[in-house]
Amino acid sequence: MPAVAHQLDFADHEGEVPRHVHRKGQLIIALHGAVTCTAKNEIWIVPPNCGVWIPGGVPHSAKATENARLNYLFVEPGAASLPEECCTLLISPLIREMVDRLAREGADYLSDSHAARLARVALDELVGMRRERFNLPVSANPKIRAIADALTVEPSDRSTLGEWAKRVAVSERSLARLMIAETGLTFGRWRQQLHLVIALRELASGATVQAVANALGYESVSAFITMFKKALGSTPTQYFTRLGSSPPLSPPRGFHPDE
Repeated sequence: MPAVAHQLDFADHEGEVPRHVHRKGQLIIALHGAVTCTAKNEIWIVPPNCGVWIPGGVPHSAKATENARLNYLFVEPGAASLPEECCTLLISPLIREMVDRLAREGADYLSDSHAARLARVALDELVGMRRERFNLPVSANPKIRAIADALTVEPSDRSTLGEWAKRVAVSERSLARLMIAETGLTFGRWRQQLHLVIALRELASGATVQAVANALGYESVSAFITMFKKALGSTPTQYFTRLGSSPPLSPPRGFHPDE
């Protein structure tokens, strides 16, 4: 079949899917919560109502928030003119509902069935979806990887480029050139993108705007909101309201902004 769908609720499963690869392309749609995928030296965040597209043959891993409910759409190679590289796609309500319906059909539907027609329309619609910039380029370079790993664990670290250069034993100028060569971004832009990826994941998992701002080391909530609005064109509350949800009034159990 050109496409088959499956639904997975991470309340009933492990939150981490180890590195693997498969022949078919895979679209991961977040119905609730969020999932972070790692593929081709990039980290992709899938907030609600978006999807990450991973072409067939690309090794990848995924880590979902505890409240995540996902739909997976597996696409036969050549069945649709989808991107040849990983990307995040905006998922329209129509596509979301069609994939959700297809997930209830199983993988053994007939080629002339209603499910087959549904799959064809879903793929046709998917081809026209807009790409979103919810990815963080990392690198196989050990110096860039060390910085990425450290800031992923402690995103509130506000060390300067010069301070990071000393930690990874390279000159500040060399590190600046290396960062652009490996990621295409300056250090400041790269760290801001990291903060955006983490913010989307934590807000989708139920963290408050205040808690996320603290966790990312912003001096005030307004400074964090300014960054978010500059990157995505709306405040966190406006963004998630548009998606049909909004950040909560109190932090969820288990989220510690000072950690």
